[in-house]
Amino acid sequence: MGPMTPTEDARLDDHTIVAFNTATASTNKIHDDDVARTYGFRGGLVPGVDVYAYLTHLPAREWGRSWLEHGSMTARFSTPVYDGRPVTVSGIRSGDDLELSVSDEGVACATGRASRSARLGELPVPRAAPLPVERPPASPATLQPGTVLGAVTDTFDVATHRGYLADARESLPLYAKDGIAHPGWLLRFANAALALNVELGPWIHVSSEVDLLGVVAGGQHVEARSVVLDEFERKGHRFVTLDVAVLANERLVQRITHTAIYAPRMVESPSA
Repeated sequence: MGPMTPTEDARLDDHTIVAFNTATASTNKIHDDDVARTYGFRGGLVPGVDVYAYLTHLPAREWGRSWLEHGSMTARFSTPVYDGRPVTVSGIRSGDDLELSVSDEGVACATGRASRSARLGELPVPRAAPLPVERPPASPATLQPGTVLGAVTDTFDVATHRGYLADARESLPLYAKDGIAHPGWLLRFANAALALNVELGPWIHVSSEVDLLGVVAGGQHVEARSVVLDEFERKGHRFVTLDVAVLANERLVQRITHTAIYAPRMVESPSA
């Protein structure tokens, strides 16, 4: 018996947007066209945290604020999303969950699964540590499992967040109406932990598993505490996995298992 084809009522209405590279001026030059081509890409990559934001549109549209307070999301980024490309966010109901994808002309660039319940379990929150005065180069030695990274802090500003919503191509009224942070903004905030603790060259966001445990409102102090879970090599790339806890006014609002290629393998130039 072959695989079941999803029924029409299991499919969600697609969400189509034009992707936007928010990081052309970033210190992470994987988002720069010329540098990205030296790693075998067509141009600068739209940040994975923004592709994640695209994925969150459907569960937030289906489940509303309750998903932001009690839900979860996994996302894996397999093929780059490029600036100016029309991309389609699709979803299929799978039991109580949603199977999600972001695709460009039928090619899946990212996949995800959203649930109404948290998944990661009760891990101890990493301790708060100061950011380094001078960042050491990223390496197996500086990213050993168990290394506590310096905490990233900020204050959530509703007015500034309107610009983020426009950049993330978010059309749901939920965030602006309630004055709360988008889950993509929170993942971008957590993503900064790596770059603020070690000196990096071009690097690539690979996947995230996120428990959404509460919302962040205007004026709240946000803090991302993180510890290295794993560091490894695969196919010439060096990877790191972080456990990140995001707190708002000392209350846990997100828990993230975050994986990145911190040292990508360069593409060899063809012989002259």
